[in-house]
Amino acid sequence: MSDDSILNTAVIGCGGHARHHFGMIADEPRLHLVAAADIDATRLEQAKTQHRPDRTFADYREMLDQCDLDLVYVVTMPGHLLPIVLDCMARHLHVSVEKSPGMTSAETEQMATAGRESRGKAIVSFNRRYFPEVLAVRRLVQERGGAVHCSGTYNKTLSLIGTPAMAGIAPDPVICDAIHHVDLIRWLAGPTPERAARPVAVHSEVADGERAGSHRHNAVIRFDTGAIGTFMSHYGVGFRIQRAEVHAEDFSAYLDLTRERACELYAAERGGSSSALDEPLDLDAVGGPNFNETSHFANCIFEDTEPWSTLDDAVVTMHLCEAIRSGHKGPL
Repeated sequence: MSDDSILNTAVIGCGGHARHHFGMIADEPRLHLVAAADIDATRLEQAKTQHRPDRTFADYREMLDQCDLDLVYVVTMPGHLLPIVLDCMARHLHVSVEKSPGMTSAETEQMATAGRESRGKAIVSFNRRYFPEVLAVRRLVQERGGAVHCSGTYNKTLSLIGTPAMAGIAPDPVICDAIHHVDLIRWLAGPTPERAARPVAVHSEVADGERAGSHRHNAVIRFDTGAIGTFMSHYGVGFRIQRAEVHAEDFSAYLDLTRERACELYAAERGGSSSALDEPLDLDAVGGPNFNETSHFANCIFEDTEPWSTLDDAVVTMHLCEAIRSGHKGPL
């Protein structure tokens, strides 16, 4: 690490997803954007103009060879992640891996194995885990004994399916996109602040439509915590909807993540009435309203702790996605 207080940072892949990472890097005072790399000259020039890295490269390998780096964000499409992530890990760099971490659970397992041999840390960009609103709701649920039920809904119109992965070319549309809410319900059902629940059984129904990209998934999941989860993901429907809910004993939270993050909370008294809770979520207790995965990862690097979304844990989410997509029915 070149400076005890600053992480020299680079981004590989300057497409749409990278915009969010560039923004989080700029907002994190402990990170300095040293370099960006992309094989597309237009995207690279846009990144240079908008985000002002010290240097830009068409070949990420040249960037790794020439720059003194501590942390690399690998923000390519899932099918290109594996060799780049492995290159960064072999150099013992800290690595942020875009979701999904590969196209299959086997690719994620390769990254996880390499990560155990690297002196760098790795985080998977399951950004819903790090939304302050999600963290505050999760804290309330755990204070009440943990989740008994949670669910996630992730729907899109065909007009929003803009990549080959979503048009039916890739083998798993759940892994390529809806993985966000598969992982979210694992996180909402988690028993401790640091751990997501592990699925132990799945009953999934799949019914793809005739149009390319028209996919339907409905699944019921039992977790090792005893909680039950339900997951719905429908492509080619009437609107883009991203919602989740989580229930504890005498407590319910409904999260709408479609546009602005919104939350409804309800509580019931034993044998008595129930009512909406009007007090705002305590975001300060979970890092503040601007907390995100980048600030968490910087904390982990400087404090030598493990991220909440490790590659080993991502393998579990990837296996669950594959089970949902394949129509699995039974124990995992």
